[in-house]
Amino acid sequence: MLKVGLTGGIGTGKSIVAKFFKMLGIPVYVSDLEARQLMNSNSIIREQLLAKFGAEVYTKDSTLNRKYLANIIFHKPEALQEVNAIVHPVVRSNFVDWCKQKAEFPYVIQESAILFDTGLYKNFDKIICITADENIRISRVMKRDNVSADLVTARMKNQIPEKDKIQKSDFVIYNNSEFLIPQIIKIDKYLRK
Repeated sequence: MLKVGLTGGIGTGKSIVAKFFKMLGIPVYVSDLEARQLMNSNSIIREQLLAKFGAEVYTKDSTLNRKYLANIIFHKPEALQEVNAIVHPVVRSNFVDWCKQKAEFPYVIQESAILFDTGLYKNFDKIICITADENIRISRVMKRDNVSADLVTARMKNQIPEKDKIQKSDFVIYNNSEFLIPQIIKIDKYLRK
């Protein structure tokens, strides 16, 4: 079974492309969603976050206090690296276990915006990068998150440039005004061979 990474910058349409692959019967592991769940349910993550950031990092009902943690990361950027160092190994292990349950499929996909940022891309047989023009991406995120263009641009500056992701990828999906489905079907056919 092939392991395929699906990545792209903010506003490129990773979630939509992932849904199309699911419609084709391909299992998709959405890293952000799994990480959120694991931050609430995994005792290793919980213990390390509590030790690092204090009891306030979880609410009284034992769920992650995302607002509190986001505030720490905002004021202390190195805290993001600390959180990632705690969470990413557990997510990686969880993905490996998840793959074992999907052995009957020709390939599986892990969707993650930070495949290249973290070096995670090395764990995949193939990488698919989704890209779109910057003005389209900014507009999408502004609508989706109800935020300003300046905030979106600031987020984009924290990510690896699109051209670098494209250069390191095996497949590129263009999500401007091009038709997505034919691009996805072409990649799916290739990966099933």
